[in-house]
Amino acid sequence: MWSRMNKAAEEFYTRLLQEFDEEKKGICKDPFIYEADVQVQLISKGQPNPLKNILNENDVVFILEKVPLEKEETSHVEELQSEETAISDFSTGENVGPLALPVGRARQLIGLYTMAHNPNMTHLKINRPVTALPPLWVRCDSSDPEGTCWLGAELITTNNSITGIVLYVVSCKADKNYSINLEDLKNSHKKRHHLSTVTAWGFAQYELLKSTTLDDTVPGSQTTITLDISWSPVDEILQIPPLSSTAALNIKVESGDPRSPLSHLHRELKFLLVLADGLRTGVTEWPAPLEEKSAIELVQEFLNDLNKLDGFGDPTKKDTETVKRDGATIDHSIECLFTVRGDFDFAEQLWCKMSSSVISYQDLVKCFTLIIQSLQCGDIQPWLHSGSTSLLSKLIHQSYHGTMDTISLSGTLPVQMLLEIGLDKLKKDYISFFIGQELASLNHLEYFISPSVDLQEQVYRVQKLHHILEIIVSCKLFVKPQHELLFSLTQSCIKYYKQNPLDEQHIFQLPVRPTAVKNLYQSEKPQKWRVEINSGQKKVKTVWQLSDSLPVDHLNCHKPDFSELSLNSSSLEERLSFTNVVTCSQVHFK
Repeated sequence: MWSRMNKAAEEFYTRLLQEFDEEKKGICKDPFIYEADVQVQLISKGQPNPLKNILNENDVVFILEKVPLEKEETSHVEELQSEETAISDFSTGENVGPLALPVGRARQLIGLYTMAHNPNMTHLKINRPVTALPPLWVRCDSSDPEGTCWLGAELITTNNSITGIVLYVVSCKADKNYSINLEDLKNSHKKRHHLSTVTAWGFAQYELLKSTTLDDTVPGSQTTITLDISWSPVDEILQIPPLSSTAALNIKVESGDPRSPLSHLHRELKFLLVLADGLRTGVTEWPAPLEEKSAIELVQEFLNDLNKLDGFGDPTKKDTETVKRDGATIDHSIECLFTVRGDFDFAEQLWCKMSSSVISYQDLVKCFTLIIQSLQCGDIQPWLHSGSTSLLSKLIHQSYHGTMDTISLSGTLPVQMLLEIGLDKLKKDYISFFIGQELASLNHLEYFISPSVDLQEQVYRVQKLHHILEIIVSCKLFVKPQHELLFSLTQSCIKYYKQNPLDEQHIFQLPVRPTAVKNLYQSEKPQKWRVEINSGQKKVKTVWQLSDSLPVDHLNCHKPDFSELSLNSSSLEERLSFTNVVTCSQVHFK
């Protein structure tokens, strides 16, 4: 028996060490299987960490779980779990997500990890000194009376020497009638770790915005804005964070929500991306038109109107009103967040008409043919904003002097011409907002609007700038921060996107003073409230957390029967709550 355990510890450690060494070399690998039933994954720093909802961990860590079943086996998951594990699956036929191991198996794996690192186990065939591996965490199925959902182990090192280990136990329960006392938690921690004094740190998270699904055909965006607050000391369980706390807004915005005041601008950006893809691949997938009339009819009417006005009138107003009608469902109080410009020049008006009506390459060619013929005949002398470098602008300026270059509307040229005027128009829209709101200067925006890079890169940078705009407008709408905070957020986003690729899953963090956002949280219930008790040693702690969503992604809890709730009863306030308790024990090897 002992020889089997020794060999198992040696093999387990060797396999983990191999994975850790490859991670340090920057070699990213898929999870590996250990002994047929265990899947092991090394989570690198900065990657999504399943422990973040409980311990706010974000470092390198080994995550162990049950090997996922093959697709055809997923319907038998409940049969393979003991009845105590239930915390039942109510999503029949859906992806069951990560799978947990029995608590007994989890304890065995923690034991092997501990044995391998114990310097007193000199009989193990492991190279000395033993390399300290990252913490190891095992998903558990809560089949024990305590409802254990995680077991963890983290090494204690002194001067690069392993001197001990901290063993963690995490339990999770769905509990509407929780009862806990802060002093009891403190005394329990003191007794367990033989301490005379402890410190309590509080953390609360408030959900300021979480997008929801509109209906079955329009999925909700992944936009979320949360307010995270931490403080010490903690006076009582569920204490409202004091104004002396440290606070930060966490902002993740996904572009394209049809309810956004920027929906019309996002439609134009999407069409711009279609053109850029067409220019790159030679194949353009034209979107469905928004206009009843064809692009050729709209452009011909536009040219006729200009001709009647001798080219100097201002049909801009009509186009501006069209854009505003597109956003008519938006509340008037929000419209002021992004005001449609009223100074569209000829090319910008042309873009508005063509981007909503062109459905084929032939449409594009016919539209530009009409425009060039009107310019050559002198029927129109349209005005333009200065600074445009597009081919159409060049032709228009030449028409002022009665001579124009001859161009062939073939190949990708018509697509490029429309792309160029669309880029010019969107850049001016973004400049108008950021400068008009005093959130950035032209120097700040130079990277995003510079025409000195190729068209594909210009489109990519404009896409980044649009995402910054979505972030600012969402924050302005739902948080209503002071101007200095919006300015700081804008500058933070600009700095990030000058150095990083587009990432709509990135969470932008903005430190704020609690006094500036107190109206957002002081009368609200937090989505998550946590207290951590320690005595100055980061690893040795007791944590109690209450949340209104399941913080463990490998368990499912019974949903309440909402059909029994009446709208005028207090039952709606009785949301299903989840309590997490993290305890630990410290083992010294020397």
